Amino acid sequence: MSTGEIWWRCRAKLRAPIDRMMLPSRSRPPSSVDVVGDVPAHLSAGANHLGAHFADADWFPAGEGEAWRSALIAQADRVLEHVVPLFGLGEVSLGNPIVWNYEPEVGRATPLTPAPRIDYRAFDEVGDCKLVWEPNRHQHFVVLARAYRVTRDERYAEELASQFDTWLTQCPYGYGMNWRSPLELGIRLINWVWALAIVNGSQAVTPELFARIVHSVERHLWDITRNYSRFSSANNHVIGEAAGVFIATSFFDQHGEASARRMRAREILELEIIRQSFEDGGTREQAWGYQLFVSEFFLLCALAGKRAGEPFSPRFLTRLQAMLDFVARLNESGGSLPMVGDADDGYVLDLGGRDNYVESMLYVAGVMFDRPDFRAHGLRSREYACWAMGSGMQDDADDPVSSPSAAGKPLKSVAFSQSGYYLLQRGGRDDHGDDRISVLMDCGELGFLSLAAHGHADSLSLVVRVGGHDVLVDPGTYDYFADERWRKYFRSTRAHNTLEIDGLDQSAMLGAFLWGDRAQSRCTEWAPTERGGRVVGEHDGYTRLADPIVHRRTVVLSDDEAFLSVEDEVVAAGAHDVSQHWHFSEHCDIEQNDTGSFRVSVGGRTLVLSLDPQVTATLIRGDESSFFGWVSRKYHKKVPSYAIVGRLRTSGKATLRTQLSLA
Repeated sequence: MSTGEIWWRCRAKLRAPIDRMMLPSRSRPPSSVDVVGDVPAHLSAGANHLGAHFADADWFPAGEGEAWRSALIAQADRVLEHVVPLFGLGEVSLGNPIVWNYEPEVGRATPLTPAPRIDYRAFDEVGDCKLVWEPNRHQHFVVLARAYRVTRDERYAEELASQFDTWLTQCPYGYGMNWRSPLELGIRLINWVWALAIVNGSQAVTPELFARIVHSVERHLWDITRNYSRFSSANNHVIGEAAGVFIATSFFDQHGEASARRMRAREILELEIIRQSFEDGGTREQAWGYQLFVSEFFLLCALAGKRAGEPFSPRFLTRLQAMLDFVARLNESGGSLPMVGDADDGYVLDLGGRDNYVESMLYVAGVMFDRPDFRAHGLRSREYACWAMGSGMQDDADDPVSSPSAAGKPLKSVAFSQSGYYLLQRGGRDDHGDDRISVLMDCGELGFLSLAAHGHADSLSLVVRVGGHDVLVDPGTYDYFADERWRKYFRSTRAHNTLEIDGLDQSAMLGAFLWGDRAQSRCTEWAPTERGGRVVGEHDGYTRLADPIVHRRTVVLSDDEAFLSVEDEVVAAGAHDVSQHWHFSEHCDIEQNDTGSFRVSVGGRTLVLSLDPQVTATLIRGDESSFFGWVSRKYHKKVPSYAIVGRLRTSGKATLRTQLSLA
C-alpha cells in the first residue's frame, strides 16, 4: 500500500469508535413526514428523471409485450410467496415473514452488530456474504413494481410496501451485514429508485412509509459518500457506489446536499470509466463478468443524466460505446461470453431479458447511441430496453427489424492489443455449419491495481468456439468464500487452457483476492488473414524460478481440416515437469481413440484433438480430489465436464504441438 492508502485506512479505523457511539442517534427515523413534502408529486418529479413512460405500460410492443407480461407475472407471483432465485442454489424462500439478515445455505441469522465489526469474509461467522447480500439488493422489488405497472393489481404494490417496511425495521442504519459494503448500498438505492418510480400511482406507499424510506436513503447516501472505495479497493465497487449516489440524488433531488453529491458521483464516474478500461474497450480488471456489470451501471447513469438534462461528456459516452463494442465483437460468433477472470453473476436491475444479459445491454446501447450494429445483436432481448427507455423506444418498437442485420457478414479476426486479447475467426455470423470458428488467446495483464483482485493466472490461455458452440472454455469462478480450495483452483493456471510448470501458478496467489509476483504477457506476432490468422505470445511468469523459464505459444487458425494448431515452446536450461491442460464445455462428450487422440462431440459435430506424442494424457471428468473436470457458469454452482491433462518431464528446451481438427 502507498503512504496515502495507509493513512486513509488508519483514519477510517480511528473514526470507527466514534461512528459506533453515534449509531443510535443516526439510526433514529424521522418523527414527522413533513421532511418529504407531497409524496405523489415528488414521486412523479423523480420518475421523470428516469422516463415519463412509467405513467403506463402502453408502450409495450405488440406481440412481444404479451409474452413478457406472462413471464413477469409468473415471476412476481413467486415474489409474493417470498421466493426468489439465488445463484446456483436456484429458488430460495426468504421466509414468512421475511428475515433479511439471514444466510440461507448455512441456515442461520447473521449478526446484527455494528457493521464495521463484521468480517464478511469469515465464513464460519456469517456464511457466504454474497448469499446474504444478493436478496438485499432488492432487484425483486423492481419485479413487483413492473408487475403492478402492467396489471394495476394492488397486491404487487402492497407486497412491495410490506417488504420495504420489514427491511427498514430489521435493518436499522449501521447494524448488520446489509450495511457492511458501500457497493451493496449503491445497488440497493438504484433498485429502490426504479421500484418507487414504476409503482408511482399506487396508494400502497403511504406518506409515513415514504418518510422512512427517504430517511434510509439519506443514511445510504451519507454512508457511501464518506466511504467511497479508494486506492487498491477502487475497482468495480467505486463505480457501483457512485452510480447509486448519482441515480438516487437524481430521483430524491429535494435534499440540500443532493446536487453536491450528484456532482461528485458524476466526477467519479467520468474518471473511473477511463481509469478502469482500456481505449479498446476491455476492462482493466481482466474479468468480463465485471465488464458487463459496470457497463450496466454506466448505461443507467447515462440514461438518468440525459433524462435530467445533465448528459455525460462525449469522452464518457465514447468510452462506454468502446466497452460495449468489445463485448459485441467477442460475442458475435454465438454462444455465451467467455468467462475470463472472476464473475459473481452481478447485475444491477431486473428489467427483463436476464437470460440474455449481453444482448439486453447491447440493445439498450443500440437505441441510446443510434447504433444499428448493437441493435442487431440484441433483437431477441428488447424487453430491458423497453423498460429502461420507454417512449424513447417508440420509433424502434414500431419496426424492430429496421436495423440492418449482422447476419451474413463474415467473422473478422480482431486484436484488442491494449487489453491483451487476440481473436482469430473465420466463417459467417449466420453460418451454422463447421465453418463458424472463433479462437481467443489471452496475452493480457493479470488484473487491476496492486491487488489484481479479480484476475486469474491464465496467461496464453485459449477459448475455442465452433458453430456457435463452446468447445474449449475458461471454466469460470464458482465461489469466493465458502471453500478456499475451490477458490484457489478456479483461479489457478491448471484451471485454464495453458501450461503449468513444476506444479506452480504463473502468478503467485497471496490470498483470495490478492496476488504477489505476476506473469507479464505480451503478443510478439499478430498476422490476421481473411479466414483466420496467426498469433504468437509469451509470458515471463516462470522466470522467477531458479532456472528461469519462458513459455511461448503460437496459435494458427487456418482453412485446413486441422483448423487449429497450437505450438507450445518451453525455453529452459534444466529439467522440469510440464502439464498441458484442455478444459471442455460441459456440453462436450469425449472419447479417447486407440491412437491417443480424442474425439470431441458437441452440437452435432465431431472434432478430434491430437496431442503431442511426447505427453502422457489423462481424461478426467468431475473429479473432487484433483478438482479437474468442472465448469461453473453460475456463482455457487459447478457441473461436471471433461478435462484432458497432458504431462511430461522436459530437459532443456521443449516444443509441444497440438491440433484440433474436424472429423
